[in-house]
Amino acid sequence: MKFEIVKRDVAYQGRAFGVQQVHFNLPNGRHKVYDLVDHADSISLLPLDDEGNLWFVRQYRVGVADELLELPAGVLEAGEDPLQGAGRELREEIGMSAAHLTRLGGFYLAAGYCNEFMTVFLAHGLTPDPLPQDEDEFLTLVKIPLAQALTMAQRGEIEDAKTLAALLLLQVHQATNR
Repeated sequence: MKFEIVKRDVAYQGRAFGVQQVHFNLPNGRHKVYDLVDHADSISLLPLDDEGNLWFVRQYRVGVADELLELPAGVLEAGEDPLQGAGRELREEIGMSAAHLTRLGGFYLAAGYCNEFMTVFLAHGLTPDPLPQDEDEFLTLVKIPLAQALTMAQRGEIEDAKTLAALLLLQVHQATNR
């Protein structure tokens, strides 16, 4: 099947993302216009300390009008490598550096309407090394034993998609590296 992009029109450009109207010629010869959220790529971290705790953040999210329990994550700056971004976000969000950052995989967050790709890293060998948080971030740090975090995910007590996907990637990593 062949999809051909004919043109893109910027419908909206904000601080965090833009919205494009993408004009396609479809394989059946018809023309269709799709809305696309144009978003920079991002990273998520599984900070695992020497005591076996995963570090989470609890933060307010406007999309649900409530706080969510999430793994630390953030958007890459223009031209920033995911590994560099992971190190920066770890320092900004939980005030730690990692002796080891291991790439576990990646995924598209909402491929039906958004082009954001998230790369997931396991962070261990944590030591204090804070950077200032973003001025609009109000984070509460929460440390949860790894086994408990996995149980919480299985019970539906974690509702953040990137956190659930990252925990799955961690389980796959652990199973293949035993």
